[in-house]
Amino acid sequence: MNIALWVVQIFLALLFIAAGAQKLMQSREVLMQGSFTAYAADFPSGFLKLLGVLEILGGLGVVLPHATGIMPWLTPLAAMGLAIIMAMAANLRLRRGEQQMAIVTAVFMLMALFVVYGRYTLGI
Repeated sequence: MNIALWVVQIFLALLFIAAGAQKLMQSREVLMQGSFTAYAADFPSGFLKLLGVLEILGGLGVVLPHATGIMPWLTPLAAMGLAIIMAMAANLRLRRGEQQMAIVTAVFMLMALFVVYGRYTLGI
């Protein structure tokens, strides 16, 4: 179980750090043109930048506290934050008629909830 948790945590960290960096480095107009980030049209630029920062912090938080042993209780909290972001993103995808992307987003949410369960409930 511990190995599975680490694999999921590292995957989520890489995913969210990359997604957050993309939101920070690219303009809203560029994001709106992407097939995976067309939802940017629904939000102001400042919100997208804030979301990018939160995703990077969540990506770091899902790995670093537990890996270093410094405040490891932050790891399930970061994972819960990412799960909440993904729940809202799945809702947005459904409202935009993007069912396939909503499923992918829901899978990421479930992965984050797996980390919450494993690191908090099981205390692994």
